[in-house]
Amino acid sequence: MSTTFRGFNERLKAAVAGDTGAELVFVGNFEVEDRWAVGEPGLPKLAFGSGNVIVNRMDEFAVLLAGKGDHVVLKAAPDADYLRHLEELGFDLPGMLVVERQDPGRIVTEDALDDSRVLRELRLLGSRGAAVSAHGISDLEELLSERAGIALAAPSAAVCKAVNSKIYSRRLADELGIRQARGWTCADLAEVDQAFAAARELLAAGQVVVVKDAFGVSGKGIEVVRDERRLDRLHRMITNRARKAGDERAGLVVEEWVAKVADLNYQFTVARDGGVRFDFVKEAITENGVHKGHRIPAGLDERQVAELRDVSRRLGACLAADGYYGVVGVDAMVDPDGGLYPVVEINARNNMSTYQAAIQEAFIGADRTALVRQYPVRLGRRLPFAGLRDALGDLLFDPARGGGLLVNNYATVNAAAPDDPEPGTAFDGRLYGVVVADSADRTAALDDEVGRVLAALAERTKDDA
Repeated sequence: MSTTFRGFNERLKAAVAGDTGAELVFVGNFEVEDRWAVGEPGLPKLAFGSGNVIVNRMDEFAVLLAGKGDHVVLKAAPDADYLRHLEELGFDLPGMLVVERQDPGRIVTEDALDDSRVLRELRLLGSRGAAVSAHGISDLEELLSERAGIALAAPSAAVCKAVNSKIYSRRLADELGIRQARGWTCADLAEVDQAFAAARELLAAGQVVVVKDAFGVSGKGIEVVRDERRLDRLHRMITNRARKAGDERAGLVVEEWVAKVADLNYQFTVARDGGVRFDFVKEAITENGVHKGHRIPAGLDERQVAELRDVSRRLGACLAADGYYGVVGVDAMVDPDGGLYPVVEINARNNMSTYQAAIQEAFIGADRTALVRQYPVRLGRRLPFAGLRDALGDLLFDPARGGGLLVNNYATVNAAAPDDPEPGTAFDGRLYGVVVADSADRTAALDDEVGRVLAALAERTKDDA
């Protein structure tokens, strides 16, 4: 991989391992919040479904976060044609530790824990100084470290969980005097009573409130409340459940719903020695609280970026003091007057934008714009990457042209495909990619073209099934 491609990878290694040449083993345990939330009294969680199967194959994102000499633990081997395509783009691929038998309903860490060969290979890597760098650290990653005899390039699961609570985010922003939407943290039932009473007054005045699970992610564990009856019902449900369990704890944040014109995601990295480096800011594309992608550049002025840099420095110093180091992603908002709400929540873990870092540094310069997208597809049969490549043709990214769709995860396309499909059945998939062009208009046009090709391709798979 060229020096340009290795920039973020080397900075990450310097931060978490103290050496730009460190050997890391990446583990893409997405939605680690679900593990942090175990035993916590938040809002009800969604049931298992095909969406979880797709999310679990987001582990493949780590392939482009790793560098040459690194390794990635995966639930299944990537499509060989997809890997060749990445190499043609100039990426030097890492070593891949693929489990022998993956369970679609489990995250990659659980599969690795159940695979003696992968554990042996991790032990060998650990014996020569390699360390595990996961999407986020929970008790499962600590168990993997212990069983495989390999160090974690991260703080403890207890620290990571503590600083990822939305209660921590809100209290830290209050402590630092950072602007936030009006709101309240609820660590016990007494605070729930106070917060809901205040929220009731907001609703009576015509406002909207939102109730968030302290460890919710991607639209899960969030309730938008527009009337007092719904708020009272939610209050009773939370209170009754807690008292039935004999547990006065709570894990919620209640906030006023404020006007905004854009969502933002910015990232900084905290080093082991406490140093803080601002990495980037992007406009986040969300739908009903669910992350759908990014726009690059974010369209902010120098004053706004300077404010985010300053907030990053202040947040990073506090996170370091609390024992955290590694990647930090912060959600923020722009109000209708151009002012910022710099801290909506802190995600002290990898973020979706983290996995775009190598692509951004290599291919998205000052003269480029990009749209980071996920395309839902409903397929009648498995779709190999070669079929997608042939269908997209010149729409696929070409470094010589400096434009097109660069696919940064293909595993999620076929993740929910049944092993023995019945004729006429279909399954949902998701294609992740970065659309790059020389203008915002051209990027939008390419995005539309890609969407049309994918829709037609999906229909053909149903006809062929």
